[in-house]
Amino acid sequence: MLKILKYSFFDLMRSRWSYVYFAFYLLLGIILLFLNNDLSKAVITLMNVIIVLVPLIGTIFGVMYYYNSKEFTELLLAQPLKRASIFIGQYLGVALSLSMSLIFGLGIPFIFYGLLQSTAIWDFSLLLTSGTFLTFIFTALAFNIALSQDNKIKGFGYAILLWLFFAIIYDGFFLMTLILFEDYPLDKLSLVGTMLNPIDLSRTLILLKLDISALLGYTGAIFKKFFGTNFGLIISSLMMTIWVVLPVIRIIIKSRKKDF
Repeated sequence: MLKILKYSFFDLMRSRWSYVYFAFYLLLGIILLFLNNDLSKAVITLMNVIIVLVPLIGTIFGVMYYYNSKEFTELLLAQPLKRASIFIGQYLGVALSLSMSLIFGLGIPFIFYGLLQSTAIWDFSLLLTSGTFLTFIFTALAFNIALSQDNKIKGFGYAILLWLFFAIIYDGFFLMTLILFEDYPLDKLSLVGTMLNPIDLSRTLILLKLDISALLGYTGAIFKKFFGTNFGLIISSLMMTIWVVLPVIRIIIKSRKKDF
């Protein structure tokens, strides 16, 4: 698995799209720091970009890499290698390369700006951690879609639909549910509904860390009471880890049963 991981990682690091992805975040960080003297404001702006863009890029890259390397994968399957090792190695190669582009692309300008001497370093660290989690989650979901769908066009369509669901559609249904049942106690429902969407969970954690939960009104007070505690942070980290582990387990199961 390590050899496949190494090959996939360096193969993607040599790809021009990885450099474009890295350059985009590098340029974005420089522009934001040029326009904002306050690092906390720059982190808020970055959150709005990362929460939406990182899942989209992870989903597209995951599906695209699987389909483009399908012939090479079939060649590996003819070798005495475990199927799980092949696909998990490829998945980790994609997720790690995207995560490094994100971390270094944003980290370099912020470090040169003096982030290490600022109190905003913890907010920025949470932002990068959330972005890394989202990369691993949506890349794993993309591999699941590609493994389940041999048709490339349908695979890309399902991948985009998945991203739209978590980024936009889910919030709409969730908001409608809260409005329809506003006469009932919805504290627990709000918490559970947030944790069932990794994008919403990441956004909530960052907003609470930036201490602007008052903008969320009553719901923000509920989130602050739960997610603002050490127990809430542990549960949130556990949920994000589960969001990574479950799709990875399905990749292993699907790869073993799939007829290539």
